[in-house]
Amino acid sequence: MSNSTVMPSISVINAIAPLRSQIRQWRQAGESIAFVPTMGNLHDGHLRLIDVARSKADRVIASIFVNPMQFGKNEDLASYPRTLDEDIAGLVAHHTDALFTPTPELMYPRGLDAQTYVEVPLLGDLHCGASRAGHFRGVSTIVCKLFNLVQPDIACFGQKDYQQLAIIRQMVTDLSLPIEIIGVATERAADGLALSSRNGYLTATERAQAPALYQILQQVKHAVAAGNHDYRALEQQAKQQLLAAGMLPDYVNISHQQSLALASSATEPKVVLAAAKLGSTRLIDNLEL
Repeated sequence: MSNSTVMPSISVINAIAPLRSQIRQWRQAGESIAFVPTMGNLHDGHLRLIDVARSKADRVIASIFVNPMQFGKNEDLASYPRTLDEDIAGLVAHHTDALFTPTPELMYPRGLDAQTYVEVPLLGDLHCGASRAGHFRGVSTIVCKLFNLVQPDIACFGQKDYQQLAIIRQMVTDLSLPIEIIGVATERAADGLALSSRNGYLTATERAQAPALYQILQQVKHAVAAGNHDYRALEQQAKQQLLAAGMLPDYVNISHQQSLALASSATEPKVVLAAAKLGSTRLIDNLEL
């Protein structure tokens, strides 16, 4: 009798025809499909998305694509970490059925300048969209294209990218895409720092400073819970605290959860969103209030 263990496997697909063939086979078998799009360099937050997807559908497919359309000039497209072998090992360990790994040439065969794009107005102009022109156009375009290729029943996204999640939900609603979007709570390190592929850019000193972002957002949350509704003053105070912690704040905004417009009402559900530079690394985080 053999004592060997059968290891799970994953189908790695890098072209459209075999991807559609695989999706067709699952559909013909009556299986539901959950999708987790990523840019790779997977951490526990990504793998949590895989686990949630696994709990919601018969089949789970992930994608890894460092999308050039969502990077601006002088951003980290060339240096963005690419760790495919380690990513595949993590996906296998979490029982992912397939991984789609397209190239920019496959996704944008006519080049970025000639590519049809999808843009979500208003939501995409706020917060990160105000300082990263074209970023969310790149996000919504690639996610829409991936949705058309994979045609999932469910797609899972992390709540760390709160604005991105809101934009994708709006796009799905506006374009009548038959996909359920599931937001998954932010995974954090023991000291509270939101997990991010870009955390690897932090020096040891910066990594020790970085949890201050989450701590400052917690202070905002506690102040609002205690009845402080002077949201603009709280935002300015938080920016000063970020500066004192060695960070360069991009924004701290207390906003409505649905519209992401700056909050003024004490009764509507709110979220505090923040972005700040620490050294060369841009950190984002949020807390629902």
